[in-house]
Amino acid sequence: MQALYRITVLALLSIAIGTLASLAAIGFVELVAWLNDLLLVAPRARIVWETRPLLIQGATLLVPTLGGLVVGVMLSRLTSQGRGYTPPDAILAVQTRTPMPSLRDGLVSSLAAAISLGAGASVGQYGPMAYLGAQIGALGARLNLGIAHLQGVAIGCGVAAAISTAFNAPITGLVFAHEVILRHYSLRAFAPTTVAAATGYVFANVIFEREPLFTVAFEGVEHSYEFLFFAVEGILCAFVAIAFMRLILSCGKLAGRLSLPFALRPMLAGLAVGLVALELPEVMGIGYETLRFATIEGAFAGHELALLVVAKVVLTALCLGFGFPGGVFSPSLLIGILFGALFGMIVAQFSPVDTSGIVVYAICGMMALTSPVIGAPLTTIIVVFELTRSYALTIAAMVSVVFANLVTFRLFGRSIFDVQLLNRGCDLALGRDGAILSHTRVADYMVTDFPRCDSRQRLGDLREQLCRQDWDTICVVDADDRYLGTLTARHLLQQDPERTAGEAAVRSPIVFDETTSVLAAMDGLVDFLGEAAPVVSSVDGRLIGVAPEGVVISAYRDLSRELRREENEAA
Repeated sequence: MQALYRITVLALLSIAIGTLASLAAIGFVELVAWLNDLLLVAPRARIVWETRPLLIQGATLLVPTLGGLVVGVMLSRLTSQGRGYTPPDAILAVQTRTPMPSLRDGLVSSLAAAISLGAGASVGQYGPMAYLGAQIGALGARLNLGIAHLQGVAIGCGVAAAISTAFNAPITGLVFAHEVILRHYSLRAFAPTTVAAATGYVFANVIFEREPLFTVAFEGVEHSYEFLFFAVEGILCAFVAIAFMRLILSCGKLAGRLSLPFALRPMLAGLAVGLVALELPEVMGIGYETLRFATIEGAFAGHELALLVVAKVVLTALCLGFGFPGGVFSPSLLIGILFGALFGMIVAQFSPVDTSGIVVYAICGMMALTSPVIGAPLTTIIVVFELTRSYALTIAAMVSVVFANLVTFRLFGRSIFDVQLLNRGCDLALGRDGAILSHTRVADYMVTDFPRCDSRQRLGDLREQLCRQDWDTICVVDADDRYLGTLTARHLLQQDPERTAGEAAVRSPIVFDETTSVLAAMDGLVDFLGEAAPVVSSVDGRLIGVAPEGVVISAYRDLSRELRREENEAA
């Protein structure tokens, strides 16, 4: 009966989360499109007003600048951390089993992201949509349903539904949730996220009949030697992706060094976007039209493609680094397809052999550059097939994706998300157990019932106390209960019984506080020879407990068993 209850509840919950996340994703996209039309960011809106060039130029310059100001004020005054929230925050919550940011923070961040995109900032929409889905999933996880480890599954459902809706691609949503957010495959999580992804697809494709991201016509790879070109393209895309990610991180550090309030930083990036957009309007916003035109022969000249790639890389890094909330997924798709089209054009022009046209190189570039940025090679391979329904294109993209990820992983890391989390103190390279242990405090497992004595007590008086207890050590504190040192049986027996405990105490070489993680405690106790390490308050130095080796080992064992149970349970 318990298994039936869990299956039923998870199925209903995944449908509910999938429905809400899908509707939220559609609403987000519609809000951005409405703002693009209203603020003359969308190409069709600019065409309508092309007879008034001064209006177009004024909007191009002022809209992203003022949009940056609005966004900066919103985030700095209405969110607890004064910033936008993105997929790394959802990844952190799932991998470390810590709470998601508050609902208010999530809603403000999502609205700010919509305003950023609506005002033409060079950021992506899929990251905010995925985070919005994660926030909806986190709400579902708060329900008292009596199901263990519900947060990770619920967040995975929200993300899967949002991505499925965004791309009209349910398998992509499912794999993205597991590959990027959950980072493991288990039937317990796989079944609910599948239902949620399918729910998102039904809303996007059946109920609202939303059009796909793009459509291409491709007959197939005509020459076997072109797979060598695809591999080379993947390697080149890896270097572009690395430059793109490093530039984003560098812009973030640069913004932090500026003596400028956070509220004004996005405005500077918006001004830069506006200035460049006066000559290259394609850099504004998501760039759907540019992405679709990139697969058309002759739509762009070679120098135009190269200029757009450089401009989009720089402006996206500037916008994200200076505080515009948004994702890296959409810009990576656009940069990749432009670079791929440029590579295909160069190969066709300078290679002595024939090629299969620009389409296959554009798609390969799009996925080869995107996959290492978001750390999802399998997701990007599958999205090609779901969007194009072309097996030949999928195989070609797979070659480029594999080589791009091999190079990027060696020279940069798994993804920009992992590096951002590493900079925040969470090393996902340690695995799920390492991430959880690094965010589990040893204070939650410490022993609070242990022998202690006042520093003024005589050693002779403490000998009898030591004989009556099961411990071989006594912690010494002062009148304010601050830790001074530790006494062992050897200290009590070998030293003058008239000496005070404060005089004889030896401070432990390992001292933890309430912020020390279980992982750090394990590392600290490797060469520790005492019975237990003291745990003191980082505020006033008061002794609040001790951490014996057995307690730390027990914490690791319990967390590991719980993790294995979560990954291997069927439902």
